[in-house]
Amino acid sequence: MFNSIPEHVPTMQYFQRRRFIKGVGTATIGALAGATLPLARRKRYGLIPGASANEAMPIEGKDGLRVLNDRPLNAETPPHLLDDEVTPTERHFIRNNGIVPQDMNPDTWMLKIEGLVERPMSLSINELRTRFEVVSHRLVIECGGNGRARFDPPARGNQWTLGAVACAEWTGVRLVDVLEAAGIKDTAIYTAHEGADLHLSGTPGKLPISRGVPLAKALDSYNLIAFEMNGGPLHPMNGAPLRLVIPGWPGSCSQKWLTRIWLRNIEHDGPKMGGSSYRVPPYPVAPGEMVPAENMQIIHAMPVKSLITRPQTGQLVKGRKLEVAGHAWAGDSEVSRVDVSMDYGATWQPADLAKQHNPHAWQRFSTHIQFPNPGYYQVWARATDRDGLSQPFTAAWNPKGYLNNALHHISVRAI
Repeated sequence: MFNSIPEHVPTMQYFQRRRFIKGVGTATIGALAGATLPLARRKRYGLIPGASANEAMPIEGKDGLRVLNDRPLNAETPPHLLDDEVTPTERHFIRNNGIVPQDMNPDTWMLKIEGLVERPMSLSINELRTRFEVVSHRLVIECGGNGRARFDPPARGNQWTLGAVACAEWTGVRLVDVLEAAGIKDTAIYTAHEGADLHLSGTPGKLPISRGVPLAKALDSYNLIAFEMNGGPLHPMNGAPLRLVIPGWPGSCSQKWLTRIWLRNIEHDGPKMGGSSYRVPPYPVAPGEMVPAENMQIIHAMPVKSLITRPQTGQLVKGRKLEVAGHAWAGDSEVSRVDVSMDYGATWQPADLAKQHNPHAWQRFSTHIQFPNPGYYQVWARATDRDGLSQPFTAAWNPKGYLNNALHHISVRAI
């Protein structure tokens, strides 16, 4: 690969990072990668002990992920490793808010359905399997902060670049079937979800996150109470043995290590539902502008987006012809077209776009580009949804760095 500024990092941020790395030793870099964690903590967070303090710790059952931080463990997948139409379990990103539970035994796991329901229930995973229809769907889960590292000035939080997204095949039972079996009361307007993960403080009973969705969204037939991913058990870092999958909305709505769902007559006010958590201004703001907390509005559907997964950025292109491929998705909507540019958006050519395998799955796009001359090129992808909304060149800045759906590009050199 030729030497170039990574396409996902703003120029100033890139040089700041370069100066930082130059000023620290390899042992410090190893520590930042999680390499000097005590053995007990490595195991608790799914990190496999390595041979030396200078080696980055791999994550058990995962392949190629980049660790952002270890407490809680968060890791993303480089775009070129997301080329599969169905994201392999080992390449599905990790987004944790607290400490993963120690006990993930599917045989003893119980899920409570309560609150504003006629018939509160306590269900084992086996009862979910036998009492309700089991279905499988390909569903996109994307962190609301995916792309946060591309905001300037920087926004606080995990500095996701592009890889906090995946489209696995999830198997479970429909959330709506379970709620209807419990009997939804007329006064219910919102769900609330709870998991078995622990708060980072270790305080018993203190939840790290408890999100919910409006009842209208909860009744979408593609929401799942899932107990399998890609035909096998859930990965421990992806919510084993039971989780919610609420596609099209921020991944935080898809509660992991699921133990309780209850219905409420108000917007849920659990941890990570208030303040500025998963909220954006309802009006445009200048980069760096302060926004009063009371003005922030909770995020619902995610925006239209695309990701180039082939080739990997930095490739040399022989013969000046290049196949470009990737995925596009659009929250609760559907992608209607994807266009590709090799001249910074001066001209665009349409890509072939596959139909959705099922609603809320991403869609494969591909095309061939013929470069007119040898040289350096940036290849851009732009998705448009069925309502005519397209990706922008620059996403609207917001204080928490959410919903960055700016155009993705890769850099190549034709020879």
